Amino acid sequence: MSKVIVSSLYDSDVFKMACRQFDVAADAISLPEAIRDRTKYPRRCLCVALPVRRDDGTVTVYEGYRVQHNLSTGPSKGGIRFHQNVTIGEVAALSMWMSWKCSLVGLPYGGAKGGVIVNPSQLSENELERLSRRYMQEMISVLGPDIDIAAPDVGTNEKIMGWMMDTYSNHVGHNEPAVVTGKPIALGGSQGRREATGAGVAYLVKKYLEDMKIPIKKSTVAIQGFGNVGSETALALAQFGAKIIAISDYTGGIYDAKGIDIQKALAYLQYAKTLKDYHLGESITNEQLLELKCTVLVPAALERVIHEKNAKKLRCQILAEAANGPTTNGADRLIEQRGDIQIIPDILCNSGGVVVSYFEWLQNRANYYWTRDEVIEKLYAILDKAKDSVEAQKRKFKFSRRLAALTLGIGRVAEAKQSRGLFP
Repeated sequence: MSKVIVSSLYDSDVFKMACRQFDVAADAISLPEAIRDRTKYPRRCLCVALPVRRDDGTVTVYEGYRVQHNLSTGPSKGGIRFHQNVTIGEVAALSMWMSWKCSLVGLPYGGAKGGVIVNPSQLSENELERLSRRYMQEMISVLGPDIDIAAPDVGTNEKIMGWMMDTYSNHVGHNEPAVVTGKPIALGGSQGRREATGAGVAYLVKKYLEDMKIPIKKSTVAIQGFGNVGSETALALAQFGAKIIAISDYTGGIYDAKGIDIQKALAYLQYAKTLKDYHLGESITNEQLLELKCTVLVPAALERVIHEKNAKKLRCQILAEAANGPTTNGADRLIEQRGDIQIIPDILCNSGGVVVSYFEWLQNRANYYWTRDEVIEKLYAILDKAKDSVEAQKRKFKFSRRLAALTLGIGRVAEAKQSRGLFP
């Protein structure tokens, strides 16, 4: 039997939630004790101070993190989050989910995640560039195309990835686009990467609606979170024929039973930056959006927004988890007891982003680039295969869909660790 001394370093509600998910899945597949803790806990983390010169000449020191959960299945992979509420526990949980996600969809990656405690909206573009470059400079010892590959997440974007790639390239003395994904096309980014996560969410929603014999053109969709993932999900679902009846960001949301024109909403965001005061619809709160009657509910913002207090009030038929960890363990149990909501779990639902990040990395290494149609076709093929494997696991063991996805992902990581043995 293995013995582990657990550090309090990652102590947080979201990390405990990720660990509880692991424990349930490990029990379900009778994962041997000797391999459990090696599979469960992050391999390593780095915490850095990031002094940044502000436009007024003062210096502010920010705190940044990088957690690499698993390096046994390949270089680690994961986004970098700029948000005022980032904690190392949150980053560790996200790195765990990324490990299971990469394993589930068959990518040769381990999971990682990064974060900086900052509200990026309070920085000028020059300050944001200095912070982004400083973060990469401090992380160079643990990042690299064969070690750990970064990507955008909440509060970051392709421009920030471009700055980070340039910083790394200047350090190593040659152009190295494969150190980050989600870059601008001009710097080696992949066609289809910007919309990949949302396109994947929409495709899986479409496939599950077909399984449920619900015509997508008769479906209604509410989306909490209207950043990159939420907006691209909305666009893709609207193109499939679904009616988007509600969208929101951190300032609140809008509702229109007749359907929201997503292009107009995006045009408004171009200059207003938030949905606050958007007049083409009825104003609602984020909490109200989650409880709307709809065919599909898409939480596409942050973790733990669906909890025991609101799980009983959901009125959707499909819960498509475009965000990471949006449903707490307690809410998960309540929804399972209800039996009237189909969950597309996060590690399957939002995996399109890391799949196309993998495509971008491959294209950078080969210096050969694909068309958007090729990218999307390959993405859909991988999502189909992952969905089929989850459904087969669900049927075989009579698991919930989340447990089926987790057991597949965790089992494959554990098998890789077992096969490699313990060094030294």
